[in-house]
Amino acid sequence: MRHLQLVPLLFLVLAVMRLAAAMPVPVASVEGRGGMVVAGHPEAAEAGLVVLRAGGNAIDAAVATSLAVGVAEPYGSGLGGKLMFLYHEARSGRTYAIDAMDAAGSVNVAAYLKRPATARGYGYAEVCVPGLAAGLWTAHLRWGRLSWAATIEPAIRLARTGFEVLPKTREQFQEQERKLRRGDAEIAQLYLPGGQLPAVGTRLPNVDLARTMERLAREGRDGFYRGTVAEAIVRAAQAGGGWLTAADLGGYEARVVEPLSVKVRGYTLHAGPPPTSGATLFLPILKALEAGGLAPAPLRSGENIDLLGRHWRAALPNVLRTVGDVPASRLQVERLLAPDAIEDLRSRAQPSSVKPARKVASAPRRNDDFPFAESAHAATTHFLVADRDGNVVCATQSQSLHFGAGVVPPGTGVVMNNSMSNFATTDARSPNYVAPGRRSRSTIGPTIAVRDGRAVFAVGLPGSARIPTGLLQVLTDHVLLGRSLEQAIGDTRFHFQSAEGEGPDQVETEASLPDAVADQLRALGWKVVLREPAGTGKYFGGVNAIEVRPDGTLRGLADPRRTNAARGF
Repeated sequence: MRHLQLVPLLFLVLAVMRLAAAMPVPVASVEGRGGMVVAGHPEAAEAGLVVLRAGGNAIDAAVATSLAVGVAEPYGSGLGGKLMFLYHEARSGRTYAIDAMDAAGSVNVAAYLKRPATARGYGYAEVCVPGLAAGLWTAHLRWGRLSWAATIEPAIRLARTGFEVLPKTREQFQEQERKLRRGDAEIAQLYLPGGQLPAVGTRLPNVDLARTMERLAREGRDGFYRGTVAEAIVRAAQAGGGWLTAADLGGYEARVVEPLSVKVRGYTLHAGPPPTSGATLFLPILKALEAGGLAPAPLRSGENIDLLGRHWRAALPNVLRTVGDVPASRLQVERLLAPDAIEDLRSRAQPSSVKPARKVASAPRRNDDFPFAESAHAATTHFLVADRDGNVVCATQSQSLHFGAGVVPPGTGVVMNNSMSNFATTDARSPNYVAPGRRSRSTIGPTIAVRDGRAVFAVGLPGSARIPTGLLQVLTDHVLLGRSLEQAIGDTRFHFQSAEGEGPDQVETEASLPDAVADQLRALGWKVVLREPAGTGKYFGGVNAIEVRPDGTLRGLADPRRTNAARGF
């Protein structure tokens, strides 16, 4: 009898093993009850875990993780860049957003508009006031438990000893070798040791950055936005043709705001509000699909990808029309989630007559609102923290392109952003049009799902324009179709691309897309491009997630497409 009872269990185990094996990118989970950190580099996750073990809460560990990620992924984010920070407070059941996005300094708009488009990715003229330090300071001041200095110490140690160069780290460096050699002696000295790309397994210290963070630890936000660090940033910017002034840095403030929220299938999904644009794209689509339309299986079918693509095509113009750092943006975006707007989106996403795929130009016309959005080199990172009390942080931070503007103010160790390149420059009516003090639009979209007042999972990823489509896929799979987060993250990733600004008639996917599905998409009018082998992670960013079980168990999921790692206890 005991043997017969084991037979169903054996079949269940085998079925789970077959399912895991079928995933193009297997995603393992880490479990714990005391705390969980998922971040873009193992040593950054360890930094957050150290703070949790020392009695810190999710906010304390988030400060440590954020700054440590900036050390270990200098191409992706750091003190010279921006941050959108979501926090679910278990005690109150509320979810907050901290807008610490980069802001244009005292830019001379007429002079900036004369810069050629090809120059809008490099140099001090592309540098905005960095928001990350102010965002972390604001979060810690309001919700932190440990001392501010204690939360920064792990990142300081990592900067002094150096982070380990992993195989995918070196790949990111190699892709940007030209920028590192372009002429800024500070960045070349830091990240081309001996004039060469760093070898896998070596450690890269940044003593200047350690000193900058020590000042930040002693003096709070003013240790970065005023005093010697700010003076060095302004001096370098002015010498390099930039726009930043001491008043620009000293006057920057992070904003505590309400996240963008929508209810879907019993979850309340909280995501980054304007000027981030990711949620404005994927939340209306999820709401539109809530009523049905998705085929149950196979989940990466031609019908389902086509359905998502048609909704993507219908929703994208609303993003370009409404999202920016202007007073009207928030209300306009919320109107897109109203029932009549969702019904209109469904109507506009209905299939047209099937026709052959149009030819897509090899060099699509530059989209003024997303000048570098399709670049495979747009750099970002995403991390999450959860503590034993159910508090959850979900944060995406970035320098815009890899290694930002490719410049480091002497003596600071800080890689500066190139977020000026994210502004619109040809249509003064755009809510994202360049203006002094304005925060440029970004596709990032950190998301926390809440049910009955309790955070149940959180998710986010890097990848520029692939961020909203990546989150759309994961949330569609998990929330609408009931798949596990492992399956949703590990399945074939895809992205819709526009041709000559006319709409997304191109589907770019990992090479694990079945031939039959590709043929079906072509018959439906799409051009199919297999971008990279599944799991490569150069084009499709790694999705990180934390799940909070009803019994308090925390599950961390780190996508192996990048150098992500989950650590818990």
